[in-house]
Amino acid sequence: MISTSFENDPFQQPSERRVYSVSELTRDLKSLIEGRFPPVWVEGEISNFVRHSSGHFYFTLKDSDAQLSCVMWRGRNQNLVYKPQDGLKAIAMGNLTIYEKQGRYQLDVILLQPAGVGDLQMAFEALKKKLEQEGLFSLQHKKPIPAFPESVGVVTSPTGAAIRDIVSVIRRRFPAVEIILRPCRVQGEGAAEDIADSIRELNDHGMSDVLIVGRGGGSLEDLWAFNEEVVARAIYNSEIPVVSAVGHEIDFTISDFVADLRAPTPSAAAELVVQDKNDLMQMITTHGRKMTQSVFRGIESGKSRIDAILKSHALHVPGNLIREYRFRLDDTEQSVRRFSAYRLEGNRLRLSRIQARLLGQGRRV
Repeated sequence: MISTSFENDPFQQPSERRVYSVSELTRDLKSLIEGRFPPVWVEGEISNFVRHSSGHFYFTLKDSDAQLSCVMWRGRNQNLVYKPQDGLKAIAMGNLTIYEKQGRYQLDVILLQPAGVGDLQMAFEALKKKLEQEGLFSLQHKKPIPAFPESVGVVTSPTGAAIRDIVSVIRRRFPAVEIILRPCRVQGEGAAEDIADSIRELNDHGMSDVLIVGRGGGSLEDLWAFNEEVVARAIYNSEIPVVSAVGHEIDFTISDFVADLRAPTPSAAAELVVQDKNDLMQMITTHGRKMTQSVFRGIESGKSRIDAILKSHALHVPGNLIREYRFRLDDTEQSVRRFSAYRLEGNRLRLSRIQARLLGQGRRV
């Protein structure tokens, strides 16, 4: 017998069933998921990668059967040593959560690294911490880059794009600067030792004013020679200032932290160490013009002051005094002459009287 009762049908008992709002259901699911799963590691291929203007990363991890939305906040992604991009295999560690506004679950990423390079990443962090504690990254050990180097030493592969870019930029900006290349391997077995030897040899050579050490972009494995301790210590011990120019702007290596200056690319390194001759000529012309104008202004100012002095009453006072003293001298001279003549005439008269007396006495005798 088939029952026709609908007493247990929830769709027919609206007064007895629980009705969730969307927000309530989403919050309950959020609490359930976040309470159920501790931080998890997830491996997949990156897709739909977006670096937001705020600095946050938004992307998807996917495999052949499913995908997972991910977010990595700016405060967590600033220390990444590689650039996430679509198509890369990656391993992410984070917390599962639900983004309530869109009702979808996502991974709040704490750590992100390329798949298969976890050991390299750990080695990088360990060496970075060790050298930082030893003071190799300290600003007080950084040497200033010379403003006008006559020669630039370059440590890189002789066949890579880096040397072509460096030479092109220097030749364009200041052709008179000498480029001294010490060719070396920049990846693979023995590359780190070759780079370190190159730095030491250029120091022994002593003809370079600044060194550019680097190579073009590549994977973490490709750039690994610049994360070796032997290279870091060679850079630190260099008497010549060192500019590190490894990979692209997003790439960071140990050599970047030890070097006296980090350049985002080899081309940028060449621009940092060599001034543009056209800019210098313009600067010299401008300063020369200003100096000439200043000299002429000084001359004109001097002329004006001299004219003012010549026209001033004070300048004529000495001449007036001289003329007045001349007049006085003439008067005095005339007075002396008159007085002398008067005295002389008086003396003559007295002499004549004395003579007359003497003559008169003679006759009486």
